Amino acid sequence: MTTPSKDKDIFKFIVEKGCLKQKVFQNTYSTLKIFKKVLEKMVKQYHHSNIKSEFKIPFEYKDKGKFELEAKFAGDVLIFMMHTNIFQFPREHFIHKTSYVREDTSRSFCGIINIYNFLGDSFKYNRINDIGYLIGRIFINKDMHFYIDGKKELRILHNNFMNSVMDEKNAEKIIELAIRYTINFDLLTPHYDNVKEITLHEIVSTLDSMTLKTGKRLGFKFLADLAEEE
Repeated sequence: MTTPSKDKDIFKFIVEKGCLKQKVFQNTYSTLKIFKKVLEKMVKQYHHSNIKSEFKIPFEYKDKGKFELEAKFAGDVLIFMMHTNIFQFPREHFIHKTSYVREDTSRSFCGIINIYNFLGDSFKYNRINDIGYLIGRIFINKDMHFYIDGKKELRILHNNFMNSVMDEKNAEKIIELAIRYTINFDLLTPHYDNVKEITLHEIVSTLDSMTLKTGKRLGFKFLADLAEEE
């Protein structure tokens, strides 16, 4: 039978760990709301910019629910999706070597907002086999500090977990970098061998239900991508 003091210790541990995760969750959710606010403002600014163009180029924002938002522009879609669980960086991650985390290991617990890039036509024509790409992950801790993991174009913004604090200004910078990366992340012609065969069903299907898979880098593997995965 456990003693009252030991019971109290385990109860204290439960409460402390639970409160930490709740705080991180709230900060991550607040960050997603900041992104929604910034994107809504950017869309309004875009429509008031009166930039002359031969074609109508959309820039739209959609609130997709409590944990998701969508930005559509120039044939691309960015989806910001918040994970509802809290994570800790692996022991070997360099974050644990920083003085900021060594002083308080609870700072290494983070919520995550994933940024995915899809083609606009994938949604428009319901091409459920099309490929989307994770271009970045935003980690937010109990202090509202953040760290970005992903493509180097996004990582270059903030790599200082100790001093990077999430606010509207930084959220706007992240969104702008994600948009610039996405626009420059062009759709390439797939390898011939990947598309040389087609079924009769696929050829007679309407465009809306086409089963041919499309993705910006489908069938390709670049040295830059391989280096980033190492």
